[in-house]
Amino acid sequence: QVQLVESGGGLVQAGGSLRLSCAASGRTFSNYVMGWFRQASGKEREFVATISWSGGTTYYADSVKGRFTISKDTRAVYLQMNSLKPEDTAVYYCAAETGRKITTIPSAYDYWGQGTQVTVSS
Repeated sequence: QVQLVESGGGLVQAGGSLRLSCAASGRTFSNYVMGWFRQASGKEREFVATISWSGGTTYYADSVKGRFTISKDTRAVYLQMNSLKPEDTAVYYCAAETGRKITTIPSAYDYWGQGTQVTVSS
């Protein structure tokens, strides 16, 4: 069993930056594809970014490309968010996919964190 815990959310002004972290307990996720998703109030959960198990491949939603960066080390996966916009406001979730298949589909991920709130004020 893998437990994922996100941290780093908060309130920031538009144009600002935040760095989200996701730590795993119970098992290392070095062999897992990791992803970040977000869900705004009243909307469906949407893909943000994903990184391959090796860390060598990353993929981003068009809405965050050039502003967000996903990375990982042996202890955690990170989402560096720059040039934040009010439309980035959402609960952000990290997720782990154990099949080593990089994917943007939420249902393909096996483990999820509890989420961390990011609020961007205009």
